[in-house]
Formats: sequence, C-alpha cells, structure tokens
Amino acid sequence: MSLQYINFDGQIIAENQHIASIDSRALRYGDGLFETMLWKDGDIRFLKQHIERLQRGMQTLQLEEFTKFDEFFIRSKTEELVRKNNMIGQQARVRLIVYRAGGGLYAPESNKPVYCLQVSRIATSLRDKKLGLIVDLYTEFKKPYSDLSHLKSNNALIYVMAGIYKKRFAYDEVFILNQEGYLCEALTSNIFVYYEKVLYTPAITEGCVAGVMRKVVMDMAAAEDIQVVEAQISPEIMKQADEIFCTNAVQGVQWVMGYKQKRYFNKISRILQDKLQQWSYEEES
Repeated sequence: MSLQYINFDGQIIAENQHIASIDSRALRYGDGLFETMLWKDGDIRFLKQHIERLQRGMQTLQLEEFTKFDEFFIRSKTEELVRKNNMIGQQARVRLIVYRAGGGLYAPESNKPVYCLQVSRIATSLRDKKLGLIVDLYTEFKKPYSDLSHLKSNNALIYVMAGIYKKRFAYDEVFILNQEGYLCEALTSNIFVYYEKVLYTPAITEGCVAGVMRKVVMDMAAAEDIQVVEAQISPEIMKQADEIFCTNAVQGVQWVMGYKQKRYFNKISRILQDKLQQWSYEEES
C-alpha cells in the first residue's frame, strides 16, 4: 500500500510520522473534538452543517479561533489532501480532529486549537446491499448524559467498550443506552425507530450526539410528511417496531434487519435512502 499523508496543523506529513508528545492534551485528557465527513463528487456533503456543529462545539469547549474553521478552510485543506493521496474521483472518509494546544494539568496553559486532518478510502462492504444490519443492545456500561453529551468528543471510552462487545459477538452495530436505561445512540450512528406510522429518535437531552445526518434525515422525513418525534425511548420498543435504521455522515441511512428473533421492514429507510441521493440545502439557503 502506498504511503498516505495527513495534514497536521497546516503541514502535510506522512501518516506514519509521530506527532503526539507526552504533553499533548489530546493524549492526556482527550481534550478536543472531531468531525467525520464524507468527501463525494469533489466536495464534502453537508459541509455547512458540519462546520456549524464544529464551531458550536469549539465555543462550548472555549477553544479560540473557531471562526478559522470555516467552509473554505475545511474544503480547501481536504481537497489538497485528497489530491496528495491520489483520491480524486473517489469517495473518502474525512476525519478532522481539533484539540487544545499546549500543556498544563487539567487547567490548560492555552486555549489555542491544533488540528489534524485525515482522509481515507471507504472500503467496499462485502455485505449484500439487500441485507440490513444485525444489531444488539450493549448494556454493560451506559452513557451518562450532560450538556456535553451532544459533542463529538475525543473522550470515547463508552464507544470503545461497546466496540469490543460488537467485535466479540460479530454484530453489525450495537445500541448504547443512557444512564437511565433508555435508547441513546448506536456505536457509530444515531438511531431512528418507526412505530405505528411515527418516526421516533432519541432526543438530544437523552445524551446522543447531535448528528449531522440525524438532522438531515429529520428534514427529509418532514418533506415526505412523515411525523418525526424526538423522545425518550425504551429499548422495549425494539420488540414491536416496524422499522429501525441508523444514520451517520459517511454511511447515510442503514436499515436494521434484525434484533434477536425480531425482523424489520425497510420501506421508510428505503424512501429516505433514495431521497438522500439528491437532497440538498442549497435551495433553502
């Protein structure tokens, strides 16, 4: 495999080059956040929405210079890296990490941001596109919720532990519960449940990440006159639901085929999958 490159705070360097010092706040405290985006057809899909979430998150964490990370900056830096890695004309996963510079203990010495940008090819799934996901509930640890829960934070221990469980039992996805035992989100996605002609998704107050694709899907559903309710959702609904699907920026809409002995339809998810191919906010802006 050819050598790949990343952008580390403005410098194009080899992906295997060491960049973290022992004082790195990302390494010591997970003091930062990230965005995962989709590079497709020469641009980042829903870039404006990603930038809005990133800048809000940086403000929440009191990181300076958040306005530097605007659409032009992210688009141009990503295109530069896509070219450097010979990915022109391909789809790529874009991962932007922003963390607090400098040392210090819990109290930082600086609030200036450092960023790292990475692009990677999206592996072709061997799973038949006609098959949905097989999922399970992850119950060993629950996600506590607070006013920071919606951030795509570099603090990710709950997801690591859920990922170990997913890998051990070879599930396609696992669902995480919040501290009260209600549905929160999937390992890499937000969750939608279609039940009695209403589309439900865990409310932000339930501790889920404020997903860009979550918002896109809610807007598309509204355009199709599908009622969407943000709610507190018991995992018991999985036994009666008509459909369940997961959403994230890279995979879009992924329908869930089965949970234990339960099997689901995919009518609504298929409608939204098709609509997503052409969906754009340009006409509204």
